[in-house]
Amino acid sequence: MLRILSHVGQLDAIHIPDDLAAQVEVIAIPMAGEIDAGIVGDVLITTPTSVPTLEDALSRGVKWVHLIGTGIDKFPLHLIGDDLILTNSRGLSAVPISEWVMACMLSFAKRMPGSFVAEQPKQWNIPSPSFATLENANLAILGMGGIGTALAQRALPFGMNVTAMRNTDAPSPVDGVRMVRSVTELVADADHIVLVAPLTDATRGLFNDELFAAMKPGVQLINVARGPIIDDDALLRALDSGIVACADIDATEPEPLPDGHWMYSHSNVRLSPHVSWNWSGAFQAMYATFIDNLRLYLNEEPLLSVVNPADGY
Repeated sequence: MLRILSHVGQLDAIHIPDDLAAQVEVIAIPMAGEIDAGIVGDVLITTPTSVPTLEDALSRGVKWVHLIGTGIDKFPLHLIGDDLILTNSRGLSAVPISEWVMACMLSFAKRMPGSFVAEQPKQWNIPSPSFATLENANLAILGMGGIGTALAQRALPFGMNVTAMRNTDAPSPVDGVRMVRSVTELVADADHIVLVAPLTDATRGLFNDELFAAMKPGVQLINVARGPIIDDDALLRALDSGIVACADIDATEPEPLPDGHWMYSHSNVRLSPHVSWNWSGAFQAMYATFIDNLRLYLNEEPLLSVVNPADGY
């Protein structure tokens, strides 16, 4: 019987199917306080944050840790030794986030909701200024994991020219995407720039004054990754100078932003409270990768979505 220590509830919370439930025992443990003496387990399912009882839980015989979530920049990776396997629910939000980004780009190009009217306008049938189009527009994607792939798959049918950059020399998983190795080259001709990369030492503060200066004026910047990838002060200067015409920000640092922060009131910022991942099946999907991996683990097969603590994702 495989013993699963859980920071997220018991069987009914994790939705383990009946055929697997007969092979496992799920033991709910507290996030804070003390774990009862004598409790041991083979697997730990937890959240991608610094849970107070995490270190104690890891000392109870755990060999595999699964994180319910994607970003792990707030998880204490130093606690994961070479004898532990770490996985996460990578890719679970690829579809809703990519749809959110498409909506952001379309609403920017068509000036929605500003193009709607509530009274008779001075002009009918001819907007001023004219709308833009996504066809032949240049889309730059920083990060080509599950979200970047899903976004490229949706942008290409709109006739967009898609350029992407990832942390390896691997080819694009989507035909028709031009891969580059320089972030300056990535943004140089972009009309829309989308951040879907993990927060690492290499991406922290990457969007600074120097990089904004390499962009052509009027670009749309969309961040559905992590707030610290962008230098907020540099973004403000880029907005006020016209380099960035619109910033769609779904991830900030800190979260939430404090009252009075300039992003709440800037006319060219569309701020959302980290909701691009959400959809009606989001919470069930969070556990789907764990269930898939549980089958593999019981069959002694390699697991999916393995995290490399050295890389930070």
